[in-house]
Amino acid sequence: EVLQGQVDFWKAHLSGAPALLELPSDRPRPAAQSYAGGSVGVALPPELTVGLRGLSQRYGVTLFMTVFAGWSALLCRLSGQSDLVIGTPVANRPRSELESLIGFFVNTLALRVRLEDDPSVAGLLAQIKASMLAAYAHQDIPFAQVVEALQPPRSLSYNPIFQVMLALDNAPGERALSLPGLQVREFEPPQSSAQFDLTLSLRDTGQSITGSLEYASDLFDRASIERMSAHLLS
Repeated sequence: EVLQGQVDFWKAHLSGAPALLELPSDRPRPAAQSYAGGSVGVALPPELTVGLRGLSQRYGVTLFMTVFAGWSALLCRLSGQSDLVIGTPVANRPRSELESLIGFFVNTLALRVRLEDDPSVAGLLAQIKASMLAAYAHQDIPFAQVVEALQPPRSLSYNPIFQVMLALDNAPGERALSLPGLQVREFEPPQSSAQFDLTLSLRDTGQSITGSLEYASDLFDRASIERMSAHLLS
C-alpha cells in the first residue's frame, strides 16, 4: 500500500507534463545520444551568494529551493516552456537510523514547476517549497519504477521524464586526506561525457558556492554554455 501510494503521487505529480524540454541548441538533436559532453565552471559572486541566502531566509525556504527557482526561470526563458520537469539527486536517507549505514541509497526525483501564470518570486518559491516537500515525502520509490509506472514516450535521442538536472551539495566538507611521507591533492579529470542535456552541479561550502554546468556536446557548443552560465549569474 505504501509503494502504491508513492506510485500514485508521482503519476499525479507528472500527469500531463511535457516529455521534452526543448532548449535552443547549436545542432539538431541526434537520433541517438552519444553521451559526449563537456563542462564549464560556475562560481557565484559573493554578493549573489549573500543575496540568495537572504532571500531564502526571508521566504522560509532552503537555499536549494531558491537556486531551483532561479534555474527554472532561466530554463523557462530559454525554452519558451512554462511547464518544466527537472531532475535532482536525493540522499534518500530520511530516517536517522540510515545515516551511519554504508551503501548507495541515492535516488533521483523528478520535480515539476509551473510558470504559466508568471508567478511572483514569493509565489514561485511557495510553489517550489510545497512541491519539493511533497516529493521528499515520496522519495522511497526508485526512479526507474516511476518511469515504468508512467510509461512515458521513449526515445534514444533523449532521457525520459526530464533532460535537465540540478544538484546542490551542502554536506559538511570532508577532512583533507593525510598520509605519512606523501603529499595528496585532488585531481579533477576533464569532463568528456554527459548523461543529460544539462546538469548544473553546485557545492555550498558555507563561504562560497561553486560548481559546473555540464552539457551534451551533441547539442551545445562550449561558447553557448558559457553564455548560459553568464545569464544564470546575472
